[in-house]
Amino acid sequence: MTIIDETSGPVDCVLIRFPGNKFRGEIAPALADLVNDGTIHIIDLVFILKDENGDVTAAELTDLGEDAATFDDLDGDVGELLSEEDIMDAAEELEANTSALLIVFENSWAARLATAMRNADGEVVAFERIPHDVVMAVVGAADEAALTA
Repeated sequence: MTIIDETSGPVDCVLIRFPGNKFRGEIAPALADLVNDGTIHIIDLVFILKDENGDVTAAELTDLGEDAATFDDLDGDVGELLSEEDIMDAAEELEANTSALLIVFENSWAARLATAMRNADGEVVAFERIPHDVVMAVVGAADEAALTA
């Protein structure tokens, strides 16, 4: 079954790192909200653990058994889209004693716009996500400038 087709929205792959292996599962309800309101559609999701010796273990959601309970409300096509090479590439970004969530999702909210762009032969030529701390620094500087003006 094809989970992505010509009417799909853009697809992102995100690696979320949890230093000190402090993943507590509170991300699951937030992801579930995004899935349930149609904002995103999960295509694949893998947990990666790098122990203190640098050894890497990866588990698909379906491999976690009872530990996957916090993700029960996620509805998606979680499958084996991510390859072993993808997982090892992601693990290279992690320090020892770090866990991570590697997630591939469709931006369902943008499907209509993406389809219209493709139909008009439009092409995205640049895309960059600005990190939250950078945005907050710029906003803080602008606020400071406004106060001293």
